[in-house]
Amino acid sequence: MRWLTRAEYLALMTASGLLMLLHAGEVSWVRAAIAFAAIDLIGYLPGARAFRRAAGGAIAPIYHHLYNVTHNFLTAALVTAVWALVGGGFEWAMLALPLHLAGDRGIFGNGFKPRALPFEGHQSAEGHQPAEAAQ
Repeated sequence: MRWLTRAEYLALMTASGLLMLLHAGEVSWVRAAIAFAAIDLIGYLPGARAFRRAAGGAIAPIYHHLYNVTHNFLTAALVTAVWALVGGGFEWAMLALPLHLAGDRGIFGNGFKPRALPFEGHQSAEGHQPAEAAQ
């Protein structure tokens, strides 16, 4: 049934992307790009770098926590709410957050990263094997 979960995420990714494209003239593409990239700049790249430097050995649990917090729909909802409060309302660029998260899960099969498992190259907590590990 993993395929069904991935299909749901692909549908969410498609809907988010389609809505952004349908409202392309109203999207702040700079803010959308920052929101999209921030998830990995904060949550993935530091852990991936530490994992590669450790040559597959153990890395500090903070990297797993950073990934799990930033790649979380609850965090995305909180960030969106704060963004809306500070920015004076909702905007189409906010869809970059579910676009990123749903893409990670739907395309790559990525899920949360348990501390007990290596940061890369294993099955996620949801039982999905990341695309790079499947090859």
